[in-house]
Formats: sequence, structure tokens, C-alpha cells
Amino acid sequence: MEKHIPTPSRDCAIAETFASWAAGLNLDQVPAGVKARAIEALIDHVGLCVAARHQDYVRAIIDSWDGRGNCTAFGQTGGFDMTGAALINGTASHGEDYDDTFEGSPMHTSAVMIPAVLAAAEQFGASGKDVLRGILVGGELMCRMAIVAPTAQHRAGFHPTAVAGAMGAAAGVAATLRMNRQQITNALGVAGSFASGIIEYLAEGTWTKRVHPGWAAQSGIRAALLARSGFMGPRTVFEGEHGFYFAFSAKSIPPDFSQLTRELGSLWNIGNIAFKPYACGTMVQPFIDCAIRLAREGVPVERVADITCRVGEGTVHRLWEPLSEKRNPSTPYSAKFSVPYGGEVWLMDQAAGLNQFTDTRITDPALLALAAKISYEIDPKDEYPHNYTGTVIVTLDDGRVLKASQPHLRGGMRERLSLEEIHAKFDANCSYGGWTPGLSRQLRDYASGLFEAPDLSALAGFRG
Repeated sequence: MEKHIPTPSRDCAIAETFASWAAGLNLDQVPAGVKARAIEALIDHVGLCVAARHQDYVRAIIDSWDGRGNCTAFGQTGGFDMTGAALINGTASHGEDYDDTFEGSPMHTSAVMIPAVLAAAEQFGASGKDVLRGILVGGELMCRMAIVAPTAQHRAGFHPTAVAGAMGAAAGVAATLRMNRQQITNALGVAGSFASGIIEYLAEGTWTKRVHPGWAAQSGIRAALLARSGFMGPRTVFEGEHGFYFAFSAKSIPPDFSQLTRELGSLWNIGNIAFKPYACGTMVQPFIDCAIRLAREGVPVERVADITCRVGEGTVHRLWEPLSEKRNPSTPYSAKFSVPYGGEVWLMDQAAGLNQFTDTRITDPALLALAAKISYEIDPKDEYPHNYTGTVIVTLDDGRVLKASQPHLRGGMRERLSLEEIHAKFDANCSYGGWTPGLSRQLRDYASGLFEAPDLSALAGFRG
């Protein structure tokens, strides 16, 4: 029998409760650690935009876009309209799957929120504090939406970042523009009809997942602006009979709507976002850490007979099946969601950066021969999605067995990356995107102090 969780009274819908909090948020009451995460997220985000600025999927969006304007797409020539800049930056920052994620259930908040809020702030002359407000409000909503019904969107065939992202971006933009309670409520209601993003990209490693955060960002902008102009949306967009969780979630996982409003202002989920040390899918990362340990212990790759990974059942359809594709990825993007590839490239290269996911690297015969030896078994005690762990067991040709385990996601709340590590990642990403150290340093310094800026006019200096 399914657990029944009562919905809030229709006298005050969830969207209205959240909107009341968002409209009245006092930044002076936000914990310093939460603000620090927002600064780190901004630095990480802009570096990723620069890293991907020449990628073919980014170029395809730019070539297709017909809206020019006053908003900045990092590293791109000229200005774009709000939705164009948000779409380009959102896609670029998430394109290599190197952006931050939420540990409670996979959700890429910054790749949605930061592009949407920056574009709106740049267009309408908002301040750095307004940008911070928008990132916190929209990002907190996305994190909370992730834990209402963990894994339910994936099981229903939707990408959580895509569908929840439209809602988060609408709230974030509305908060940046200082919209009132009713306007924010309407923005959320409208965004529910703009949400989209299926996970069929898993089939062949195609580009659609890359565009999901950017599309969600531009959808949220549109929803917020419609609401600001008086357009009405359903206030019961979350809990309604035909609301968000009815439309986008597997019915076998009942939603706990209390997560959306519980301890607003005192419990900050966005403070727990995790920054990736490796350029691939979140759930692959603990297995790479295992491979690191084994490589440093001197595992003789040429003598490996078999590799078994112990995994959570909920990760299999994204990281392990079809096994033939995961062992021999058809595209570099497909390789980012493959434990057989991610773990083995670390054993051989002792690196898992952007250079490990290229057309040349994924066709290396020695690497593919090693990947063919890897398989998985379900660990019934695996804590996914509440915790991301990994265990790798290597059997050598003489029967010796070597084992490594990673108990949590490195870069997350249990083992954060230092600010120095985030800066090093930023520098490497800007270098990958072809920027000089001097220009990269200017951008990093600007991002570090952006929340104190009176406006975002200086963003235009980071085009081209």
C-alpha cells in the first residue's frame, strides 16, 4: 500500500507560501556558508562557459539564434537577447557535465539559475545583491524539488534539472527583479507549463541533455516576465491534481510536499551543492576515485583479468545499460555516463578531465580492451540517491584481488573541494577555452566580487 502524504490546504497553496518567503528574503539573514557556496558556484559556472565556448553544440545554438541584444554569453562575440544569453550560457556550462550538482538527488542548479539571473539582471540593470537573491531563491527551490520525490522524474523519463529548472529559473528571475508575492506565484504557475526535457539522450549520447539547463533558464525568464505583466498561472502548480508531480513523476514514488516549504529561511539545501572534480556524470565520480586509489597502488593494468563494480540499482539504466554502449561509447558525451569508460580511463591516464573525453581518446584500443573486462553487481545496501558511493573490485590474472571503495561524493558536503581547488579548475577550464591567464584572472576576480557590484555593466568585457 502506497504511503499517503496529505497536501497543504488549498487556502494557501505551496507556490504562495514559497513566494511569500522569496519576496521577503533578507540577505543579511543568509548564513555566510550559503553565500560562499553561491560565490563558488558563480566562479565554477563562468569558467565552464569559457571552456565550452568553441564546442560544436554551443556553436549550433548561436548559429540558430536570431535575437541580438544587450546580454552577455561568456566568450561569444556581441550581445544577445535575454533568452539567447541564458540559453547559450546554460548549455555551455552544463555541456561537458562538469558543473555542480545537488547531492540529495541529482539536480544541476547553477547551470540553470546563474544564466537566467545574470541575463535578467544585465538587461534590467539589477545589482549584484539582486543576482545573489535570485540565485539563492531559485537554487533553493530546485534543490527542494529534488527531494520531494527522489528519482521519480528519472523513472518517469524526465530529466529533473530540465523540468524543475524552469520552475527554479522563474522563481530566481522573479526574485532578482523584486517581484511581489502574487507575481512570483503566477510565475511558478506559468513555468509549470513551460517545463520540458526527456532523458532519451541516454540512448546514443546525443546533445539534448546539454541544452536542458539553458532551455529551462530561458523558459523561466519568459514565465517571470509574463507574470510581471499580469499573466496568471495556477497557484496549485506543485500539489494540484494535475500539477508538476502528477505530470513529471513516477506514480510509485509519492511526493512529500512538505519538503518545498519546510524551515524556509533556516534550512538551506543550496548550501549542500557539490562541485565536480571530474568532467563526467555525478554518479560516475566515486568510481573514478576508486580507480585513482588502485592506480596509485600500482595495479598492473596489463594483468587485469576482471573488474566488478558494486552499484545502486537506481544508477544502472544511466551508467551501465546497454552494457555494449557503456563499454564502447559511441560519442565522447556517452562516455561521460559510463562507469566502464570513466573508471578505466583513470586507471590508464590517471586523469579524468576534459581531455579524457574526446573522439580520439574514446577509440583507444587498449582502453576499450580494459573496459570490456568490467561488469557490475547490485549492492542492496547502496545508499543512492541519498549518498553517492562506489566500490571497485579488481581480479588479476594470478588470482589476486584488489579492492577500493569511496564512501561519498568528493566535492560534496562530506568532503568539499577547497576554494583553491575550485580556482584551479576554473583556470584549467579557461585555458581549455583558449583564454589567456590575464583575461581568466580578470573574470575570476570579477565573479568573486559580483554580488557587491552596483550593476552588471562590466559583464560586457567578457564577450568575444
